[in-house]
Amino acid sequence: MNEPLQWGAESLWQQLEPLLPGLSVEVVARSASTNTALLERARVRVEPATDELVQVRKSVESAAFGRRAADVQPCLLVAEHQTGGRGRMGRVWQAAAGASLTFSLSLPMNPSDWSGLSLAVGVALADALESPGATGPVRIGLKWPNDLWLMDGADGATPGRKLGGILIETVMAGSTRLAVVGIGLNVLPQPLEELSSGYACLQELNTAASAPWALVQVSAPLVRALRDFERHGFAPFAEQFAARDLLRGRAITTSQANLREGVAQGVSAAGALRVQTDSGLHEVSSGEVSVRLDRGPDAPDTESPASC
Repeated sequence: MNEPLQWGAESLWQQLEPLLPGLSVEVVARSASTNTALLERARVRVEPATDELVQVRKSVESAAFGRRAADVQPCLLVAEHQTGGRGRMGRVWQAAAGASLTFSLSLPMNPSDWSGLSLAVGVALADALESPGATGPVRIGLKWPNDLWLMDGADGATPGRKLGGILIETVMAGSTRLAVVGIGLNVLPQPLEELSSGYACLQELNTAASAPWALVQVSAPLVRALRDFERHGFAPFAEQFAARDLLRGRAITTSQANLREGVAQGVSAAGALRVQTDSGLHEVSSGEVSVRLDRGPDAPDTESPASC
């Protein structure tokens, strides 16, 4: 029988609460989707109460899950097993209990421009997971607009395999807009097949990696990155993204009818993907296209890490 995971939620809260006043840190054994859970909480309307720490009457995780019933305060919600994780463009996501880190962070945000947010999050995660003092080529690459890949081969000829994914959603809660940042990271090896993006896990980088370890590694850098993005936008992250840009210089295909294929040429100052075609240089924005490395027309539309 597997030992229960030790998350150290209180210690994590003590570390993060000064960065996000009012934060709650919660770990549940099972959730359909941590992003959906936090989005639903933000939409709950309750009668005024004297005790702000009241139990949620209706929740996607559990009818008896206790916390503030409806608030716009920051929340870090971790699911040990996510049963209905969602990816972009309606893709299917696969995960086994305990083999992935799946969590969502909700917080009020008011940036002047939301463009490039998923890229900034990707930079924060990759920098946190790959030791800053490591020598040799970059191991974690970023695939525009929201994926982390483990690079195969120092020459860059082999693009690598998918390590994690990001799903960002927003919701209005009264006069406040909440950003819900969902993260899925593969931690342990899994016998998954027919994945168009391949499968990579954190134990390939660190044999001692676990889901709680990964959460500790990425949570504070993620919070700092979100605050930096809110103040300064994508600009502070552009150079770091370029150093990990998986697509740059590669032939790609997109879902845009008027831009089916081309060669990726990095991203713009706002984080838009730049694509060189026979007709010139074009820019595509996050959320409008699905970009994939060329792996053949018969590759299945199934991806590996559990998302949010």
